[in-house]
Amino acid sequence: MSLNRRDFLKLTAVGGAVFSSGLGGMNVLAGSRKQDEFYFVQLSDTHWGFEDTRFNADPKGTLPKAVALVNRLDPQPDFIVFTGDLTHTTDDPGIRRKRLAEFQTIVAKLRCGSVRFMPGEHDASLDAGTAYKEFFGDLNYTFDHKGMHFIALDNVSDPRARLGDGQLAWLREDLRQRDRDAPIVVLAHRPLFDLAPGWGWSTQDGAKAMALLMPYRNVTVFYGHIHQEHHHATGHILHHSAKSLIFPLPVPGSVEKKYKIAWNTEKPYRGLGLRNVGATLPDADFDIHEIGLKRG
Repeated sequence: MSLNRRDFLKLTAVGGAVFSSGLGGMNVLAGSRKQDEFYFVQLSDTHWGFEDTRFNADPKGTLPKAVALVNRLDPQPDFIVFTGDLTHTTDDPGIRRKRLAEFQTIVAKLRCGSVRFMPGEHDASLDAGTAYKEFFGDLNYTFDHKGMHFIALDNVSDPRARLGDGQLAWLREDLRQRDRDAPIVVLAHRPLFDLAPGWGWSTQDGAKAMALLMPYRNVTVFYGHIHQEHHHATGHILHHSAKSLIFPLPVPGSVEKKYKIAWNTEKPYRGLGLRNVGATLPDADFDIHEIGLKRG
């Protein structure tokens, strides 16, 4: 089964606005791709430098395994995006840079020639993204691919989890140049809606960004941060979070206080993975295929 925009909005109309699931079947990988189709890979929350084996017994292996998995994809994706928390937080600026450098060395082995990065709060909130920018450049940016416009937002370098007035003005100006029917993908680390504010799963001024995006009829948001697959609709705007590559976290709001889910020795890598996202233009439909990380 695959789930596209049209199917999802039908579900939301009957009360299925929020759910978690395993989505299957990415059509663009089933055969030759048409000119109006492409696919990209989303990886998130690698937390390089995390070393607590209670929650990941293979902390130095999961990222290289994910790189090897992506390198085996045939055809290769048009591009790859890491949606934040590339490294695990540290108060030591030297260790932060060491982890960023190690992460950079590992992902340099990816076969795909186009790889894009975004910071998470673990990478950027303690120094406003200073070290991150030395390795990966701008915290927010845009790019276009086959007629689809991508907007990468920074909702992590401000420790208050805010986009800030300056970035909102930048977003407003960028959107002003787009047609209201243009296919737009927003990439973020934190959710732009209030998923679980008490857990830090929100953006303080995310509602302002959503208000700017709402007039555009084909907007989809891909994000990370919550370490699990989750799907949500804000009106006609769809939000899809990705799994982590280090440890899973509980379902939003399922417990009073979030916690890291312990490593399962009988089912190692359970809850960890990445995703392929197949895109079809001009209707901006996406087929999302989750790929679990496995032993070997």
